[in-house]
Amino acid sequence: MSMRVKNPALLGVVSVFALTSAAAAETPRVAADITPVHSLVARVMEGVGTPDLIVRPGASPHGYALRPSEAGALQDSEIVFWIGAELTPSLGRSLAALAEDATHVELLDLEETRTLSFRTGATFEAHDHGHDDDHDHEGHDHAHDDHGHEDHAHDDHAHEDHAEHDDHAHDDGHDAHHAHDGIDPHAWLDPANAKAWIGVIAAELSQADPANAETYAANAEAARREIDAVVEEIENMLAPFRDLDFIVFHDAYQYFERRFSLSAAGAISLSDATDPSPARIEALRTQVEERGIDCAFAEPQFDAGILDAVFSGTDVSIAVIDPMGTEIPPGADFYPALLRDLAQSFASCG
Repeated sequence: MSMRVKNPALLGVVSVFALTSAAAAETPRVAADITPVHSLVARVMEGVGTPDLIVRPGASPHGYALRPSEAGALQDSEIVFWIGAELTPSLGRSLAALAEDATHVELLDLEETRTLSFRTGATFEAHDHGHDDDHDHEGHDHAHDDHGHEDHAHDDHAHEDHAEHDDHAHDDGHDAHHAHDGIDPHAWLDPANAKAWIGVIAAELSQADPANAETYAANAEAARREIDAVVEEIENMLAPFRDLDFIVFHDAYQYFERRFSLSAAGAISLSDATDPSPARIEALRTQVEERGIDCAFAEPQFDAGILDAVFSGTDVSIAVIDPMGTEIPPGADFYPALLRDLAQSFASCG
């Protein structure tokens, strides 16, 4: 027996509801690991859907333990965008266990991604500040010719060329295994990488959801223009600070430094979860005296008292910088705000 709707207005409401429900049902469930990546995905999905954020703001991603809601979001996801095991090794294991059938897009492993090796030594003495150590991932077979990504399923992410990271279990957070002898995972701090990832994100979403492909493409183009605008703003903001001598809490900023012609003189800690050794402190204090360091950067997640121990009795000013943008609300506008916030931190120290 068929149902007849007598009220035309009600018929219109029913039709709109049906279309909206169909569109919602077709929108893929998407997850992103950290807030900067989540922002890029959210911007591309704007007007279509909202991705789930897996690593909550303010938490260290290196040894992150999923909450039940985050594990559920991961389990329900059809596409997961994440930096890679270099940043979140535990997430790699969770993906295999909870989202085996989802498409895994590991951003560090894309041929479009420009990566850098970790710098070495308290004062980066073994590091050449040129671009000779950039990695183009020639060894990765990612046929991204047209961003079609037909072979970019990432179902198992075996990554034989990153096998060494499987040994770095990071069970205690960000432990001594994180010896800064591989790829620096903080690649989101280069806006050129973010623009490249936006193209990949739009292509993956369009493949999964062709009905909204035009929206994804338009959003991606708008997002790239927004990043270009904030990059121009930052270049003007930081122009007077090209010769700034500064020390960071841990070596997380070289992608940003290189993009905007800055150069850190060293790092307090080997990683973001290890206290500096007496020898490291002595090397940094010598660097302060010899180079006349202007500024040192603390991070909101870590003990600023370490900086007081290193720089007591000096004229070095202390400022706060945050590569994760903990105080910035997550969402589509987060990424440009993060870049701007970093630039303002450097300018405040000049």
